[in-house]
Order: sequence, then C-alpha cells, then structure tokens
Amino acid sequence: MVLNYIWIGFFFVAFVVALVKLIVFQDMEVFPNLVNATYDFAKAGFEISLGLTGVLSLWLGLMKIGEKGGMIRIISKLIAPFFNRLFPSLPKGHPAFGTMIMNLSANMLGLDNAATPMGLKAMDQLQAENKKKDDASNAQIMFLVLNTSGLTLIPISIMVYRAQYGAANPADIFLPILLATFFSTLAGLLAVSYVQKIRLAHPVIIAYLGGMTLLVLGAIYGVSLMDKEQVKVVSNVGSNVILFSIMILFIGMATFKKVNVYDAFVEGAKEGFQIAIRIIPFLIAILVAVGVFREVGALDYITDGIKWTVAQLGMDTRFVDALPTAFMKPLSGSGARGMMIESFETFGVDSFASKLASTVQGATDTTFYVIAVYFGSVGIKHTRHAIGCGLIADFVGIIASIIIGYLFFG
Repeated sequence: MVLNYIWIGFFFVAFVVALVKLIVFQDMEVFPNLVNATYDFAKAGFEISLGLTGVLSLWLGLMKIGEKGGMIRIISKLIAPFFNRLFPSLPKGHPAFGTMIMNLSANMLGLDNAATPMGLKAMDQLQAENKKKDDASNAQIMFLVLNTSGLTLIPISIMVYRAQYGAANPADIFLPILLATFFSTLAGLLAVSYVQKIRLAHPVIIAYLGGMTLLVLGAIYGVSLMDKEQVKVVSNVGSNVILFSIMILFIGMATFKKVNVYDAFVEGAKEGFQIAIRIIPFLIAILVAVGVFREVGALDYITDGIKWTVAQLGMDTRFVDALPTAFMKPLSGSGARGMMIESFETFGVDSFASKLASTVQGATDTTFYVIAVYFGSVGIKHTRHAIGCGLIADFVGIIASIIIGYLFFG
C-alpha cells in the first residue's frame, strides 16, 4: 500500500512541477521531455531485465548445484544459530538461510551481479513459507531490509569510477563507506527487530554482531596498513578469487556426492530465466516513476530548498551538493551513480562534495528498486513495514555518511 502511494506521488508531483514550468516559465519542452522519459525508462527497465537473464540463469544454476551437492545445507548450519533468532518464523535448517547468507556475502564484496540472483532465489524460498502470498512475511521483510541497507566491505565499483576520473587516491573512500554502511545495516536490523518484536539481547545475537563488528574493525586496520595500489589490488583480486572459489566449491562438492552437475545447472538456470521474465513489469513500473520525478527537476528543487534553509541557519552547506546522490540512491542505483559522476564533473573528483557523494553511494542499496524486483519476483503486493524500515536504514546511512565525511575529508 505504501509503495502504491509513493508511486502515485512521483507522477503527480512531476505533473504539477511540469505544469508550473509550462504556465509560469513558458517551458514548451517540459511535457515532451516528460513523455519521452517514460518511454526511455520503460525501455531501460526491459533492457535491465533482459540483462539480468544471463546472470540469473548462471547463478541460479550454480545455486542448484550447491543445493543438490549439500553446500547450501552446510552454509545454513553455520549461520543457523544467528538466523534462527532473526527469522523465528522459519523452520530450523531452512535452505533459505544458506541462500540469504550467500546473497549478503556477495553484497559485502560489492558483487552486485552475483548478489541479485541469490537474493531472488532466497525470496522465492521464503515465499514458500509465506501463508499470505500477497503480503510480505516478517522473514521476507527482515531479509529485504538487511539487503537494502547495503553492508559493503569492498566498494570496488566506486573506487574504479574514482580512478577513471583521476582521483589522487581512489581508495580514500574505503573506510568512510565501510563505517557508514555498517551503521545503516545496524539501523535496519534494529528497526525491523523493533517492529517484529525480535529480542536482540541474546548471547547468540550479541556474539554474531560482535564478531561482525570485529571483522569490520579488522578490515579497517588491515586497509590502514596498505597504500592505495595495494588496496585496489586486494579489493579486486580478493573479491573475485573468493567468488570463483565458491563456484569451484559448489561444483566440487556436488561432484563428490555424484550429482549430475550439468543437469543440476540447467535445472536451476531455467528458474533464472522465469524469474527474469516475472520482474519486468515491476521493474518498469518503479523506473518510470523515478524517471519522471527526476526528469522534471523535482529533485533539484528539493536540494536547492535545503541549501537555502541550511544557509539561513548559518551552517556549512557543502554537504548539500552530495544530497542528489543521497536522494536518488533509494530510488535508482543507476540514477545515484549518475548523480555521483555528475558531482565528479561539476566539483572535481577530489572535492569534498564528490568524496561525500561517493560515501553516500556506497552506504546503502536501492531500497525501492530492490523492493520492486525482489517482491515483484514472487508476486508480493503489500509490503507492510518493509519500506519504512528500509528508509530508516537509508536515512541513518546518509546521516552517518555526512558526519563521517566531515571527519575524514573536512
């Protein structure tokens, strides 16, 4: 229901702004541009879905191998004590545990193409346990918010963009992103746990969260000992070594168990193709709505108003130049990436605004996009508290990014 109102709101706001531009400012191009934007973003939604078909088929094929070979079951057992308490509605040892942890691990490594198929597979497994098929279950919401909060250990794509634009130290946003995304994930976890009345003051949960905190601190310490070239090499090579090792582990385990690996892969790949087809209408719906809101300039008016207000309060307004990326991130990953790159071109890649925009870009994931794709893939119509909790995580990630940005970049 919330997503319905937000979707309607994008169109009505775009229409009102366009009407003002036409009548008051005599902008004769605003409505043609608006209609063209609907076509462009509808086409983009379809092309993204087609682009996902190959990678979905690949990873769901590998997931089927892992499932039949027993690796998913092993992963599930390792994470089960923690997830049993975060997902109390799921039976112990549920196969979704392994798939979810694979998805979250891929996100941590910045491997978006690998994360999405695993996430969609997990959502399908969770839907099998969902008694109200049109309503998002508690387990689906918890998983989705953990996903959209975007915990990232290695923001390799952002470092690559910064290197392409000639940054003096492309990896100088590594630590700020790591810290900001940790806070956003923690906020998302706390928000969902509060709504669902999940008790976090449990020794098992404290142990796992404490372990993850130590992992983050250890990563921070390790990176602090490296120069920028070493960070780039370790990030790029390390993440892909881990990824390909997982593929080999799945195939090797299945071979040991005498599974017909090829047939298992084909069986899983068929599921990937079917999911890619199912998400097309949901993806087009959200991208077109975001596209018209962005095209008409409504986002620019919001940021200009914030800058004026902040200036009137006598505060530093430099952070406002990074807000277009922050506002766009929950709506569209490509849109946020475009805003980040625009800041590189406008202010310079090593400017405060650009470094802050890079931090914001890595702090959270695209909440509305993920909701549209993940829930759409299983036919969820009522998102319940998923959007609210996801946006809380986004908000905390943005605020943390701004504070950390001032601490690191002045």
